[in-house]
Amino acid sequence: MTAKKTEHSNPDHKAQISRLRRVKGQVEGIEKMIEDRRYCPEIITQIRAASAALKSFEASILERHLKHCVSDAMASKNTTEQNKKIADLLDLFKRS
Repeated sequence: MTAKKTEHSNPDHKAQISRLRRVKGQVEGIEKMIEDRRYCPEIITQIRAASAALKSFEASILERHLKHCVSDAMASKNTTEQNKKIADLLDLFKRS
């Protein structure tokens, strides 16, 4: 099955890679804390920090999606594309 070509191109998120790597480092740090049998509240503090960082990363990607993908679809006057973007967003929020 091949993907249907549209005029829309996805935004470049490469600049966000460093943020994602930081979250990855936090999760690896939590793993090490568990291996080192660290105090439970210290582990929980680090889990919350990683969760907050991931939530911030998610918000950044969503903002970019709204400003780029959704905005382009609304400006296009293509009702099929507009309805798809709305459905995609609704689906995202239903899953959260």
